Amino acid sequence: MAESLSPVRVRFAPSPTGHLHIGGARTALYNYLIARKTGGQFILRIEDTDRKRYVPGAEEEIINGLRWLGLEWDEGPDKGGPFGPYRQSERKEIYQRYARQLIEEGKAYYCFCSSQRLEAVRQEQLSRKESPRYDGTCRRLDPGEAKTRAMAGEPHVIRFKTPQEGTTTVTDLLRGEITVENRVLDDYILVKSDGLALYHLAAAVDDHLMKITHVIRGSEWLPTFPLHGLIHRAFGWQEPVWVHLSVFLKPSGKGKMSKRESAELIKDGYSIFIKDLQGLGYLPEAVVNWIALMGWSYDDHTEFFTLEDLIEKFSLERLNPAPAAINFTKFDHFNGLHIRHLPIEELAKRVKPFLVDKGFAVSDDVLLKIIPLIQERLHTLDEAPEIAGFFFMEDVQPAAEDLLVKDLTIQQSRELAEKVLEILRGLPDLQVSTAEPPLRQFVEETGLKPAQVFGLIRAAVTGQKVSPPLFESMEIIGKETVIQRMEKAVVFLKQMEEQAAAQA
Repeated sequence: MAESLSPVRVRFAPSPTGHLHIGGARTALYNYLIARKTGGQFILRIEDTDRKRYVPGAEEEIINGLRWLGLEWDEGPDKGGPFGPYRQSERKEIYQRYARQLIEEGKAYYCFCSSQRLEAVRQEQLSRKESPRYDGTCRRLDPGEAKTRAMAGEPHVIRFKTPQEGTTTVTDLLRGEITVENRVLDDYILVKSDGLALYHLAAAVDDHLMKITHVIRGSEWLPTFPLHGLIHRAFGWQEPVWVHLSVFLKPSGKGKMSKRESAELIKDGYSIFIKDLQGLGYLPEAVVNWIALMGWSYDDHTEFFTLEDLIEKFSLERLNPAPAAINFTKFDHFNGLHIRHLPIEELAKRVKPFLVDKGFAVSDDVLLKIIPLIQERLHTLDEAPEIAGFFFMEDVQPAAEDLLVKDLTIQQSRELAEKVLEILRGLPDLQVSTAEPPLRQFVEETGLKPAQVFGLIRAAVTGQKVSPPLFESMEIIGKETVIQRMEKAVVFLKQMEEQAAAQA
């Protein structure tokens, strides 16, 4: 495989304009995997030249999200490195130097057109049903005159002088050669009137100076891909290996997934944002496993991967450019698999914050006993309080209907509860080996169904119709608390009995 020949240098270059989402996380993951597999470098570069869309705190969220996923970088804004700075807003003079070089070589030019004129040209082109593009007015200016006007302080941008004849061919690793007619390309702006470079120039310069060998990025850059190839060629630079990843589709498979859909998803307990997924009880291991398989596969049957597995097995050749529908059911499946893969101590550590957040005073010793009972049942970590919160409650509040045994009257339910209480009081402790045999014997002697007797005990002791294994739960709760809860159930059933008699 090509990427195994030599160490690569790759970068994840997000814009701090919003939350880190699964599309960005997947791009970071693939870059990270190929860097680690080849013994190369993974670089974090913040592309923050779009100051109008800059969101305070977004860079920190990106950094925290990547670290949560386990994707540590070798060079970046917080670590430094030999090719810094790693924020584009701190590299303004570098881009201006390269932009001037293009102007001096006749490959770019100053443009003085006002936004009003550009809008008028745009509307005129639209009225003729043409694709809007710059009409080349300033391209025809005398270079000396243009430079004089720019040096005198007249507002201007710098545009790339795109070839107007012939074709441009660029090569994507997944899609092969892509050829476009140069006449349909625009003279894109490289540097804005405030002196800040746009992505097209800044990314090309940075990728060259930082010695990036492979550019693995989202497919949203395919429309301007020919321009990026042309900019590299204008400088005489070797192009990196270009890899544009597949598009994410909505879960329905219809239409591209966008950030706007997240508000609807969150109502169902899902999100496309990494920060949300942490709070919803998903494991970073499961997120990595899930997004890795949305655009890549190892074979046609292996689906469980740790990050170490992915580093070993990942290859660019097995990436798939076809759109990938987001499947949250599959995500839940992966999360369950990774929860069951965690050691008991590690799962306890991950579950504890969700219990504490619900106000439970969590004993680590008790939690370590509980985890083996709930590990098979958890799909997400935030289910733990609902499944196991009763272990940490002083008291539980079973619903009246849960204490009424199916096919028995209120009186018979109360009498059954009293008999169970009598058996429990007579036991030396509530270890499974102590409590289960006499209660099962009682079921056989009475001719009742196990679900009737154990359902009553479960409701009284846990306050729930469904719980982890009953006898193991009772052992953890302890004899004193179990008896208190059974006594309360008997009292409650007596009250129900008296109310029913009063109404008769």
